[in-house]
Amino acid sequence: MAAPQSAAAQRHAGHVAIIMDGNGRWATNRGWPRLVGHRKGAERVKEIVRIAPDLGIEWLTLYAFSTENWKRSTEEVLGLMAIFARYIQREADRLAAEGVRMRFIGDRGRLDPKLQRLMSGIEAKTAHLRRLNLTVAINYGGRDEILRAARALACDSAEGRFDPADLTEAAFSAQLDTGGLPDPDLVIRTSGETRTSNFLPWQAAYAEYEFTETLWPDFTPAELSAILARFSNRDRRFGGATA
Repeated sequence: MAAPQSAAAQRHAGHVAIIMDGNGRWATNRGWPRLVGHRKGAERVKEIVRIAPDLGIEWLTLYAFSTENWKRSTEEVLGLMAIFARYIQREADRLAAEGVRMRFIGDRGRLDPKLQRLMSGIEAKTAHLRRLNLTVAINYGGRDEILRAARALACDSAEGRFDPADLTEAAFSAQLDTGGLPDPDLVIRTSGETRTSNFLPWQAAYAEYEFTETLWPDFTPAELSAILARFSNRDRRFGGATA
C-alpha cells in the first residue's frame, strides 16, 4: 500500500470508494417496498458514475452487495441480483461510449451463472478504457477477501510455487481482488451509519473517511463535490509527524 508521492496527490481524491447505504430505508420511509429504493439507488449510481471524471475522480469503487447481505429476505436478494443484471445489460454500451472501464470484486462463486457471464462480458468489453475505472463490489467482504488471498498463498507455498520468506505487503496486495488497483484516498458512507462494514479493510488502512446522513438515493453530485472539497483541505500524514 503505497502512500501518495506529493502534497498535491495527498489532497486529490483520485480514488473514491463509496458504501452505498440507505436504499431500503429511503423506500420504507415513503411506505414503498425496499426494492423500489434499490432501483432508485441504481439510478443514482448512473448519475454519480457520469459526473465522477468531471470531479477529478479516476477510480470509483462502489459497495453494492456484501457477503452478509445474503441474510436478507429471498425476495430482496433476488431483486437485487436482477437489478445488477439489468444495470449491466442496459449500461454496457453507454459506459463503453463514455470511456468507463468496469470491474467487479468479490467472490463470484455464489452468484447466478448468467450474472457471472454478464459481469465477465462487460469487463472484457471495457478493458481498454481509461477515462474512469469503475469497480463494483458484489458478494464482497474484506475478511473473506483476505482469507481467500491467504489460502491462495498457502497453496502456492505448499506446492513450492512461493517462498513465504518473499511475502511482502505488495505481494499480498497482488493476491487480493483489488490487485493492480490503487488504494482508496477517500471512503464515503451514506445513510448516517458510522461503521465500515467490512469494506476494503486492507486497502483503506490510510484512507480518509466521510460519513453523511444522506440516504444513497438522495446523494447528489453536489454533495459529492462538497465532500471532495473538504477532503482537499485535509492534511494526510500517513503516520508522519505534524508539520
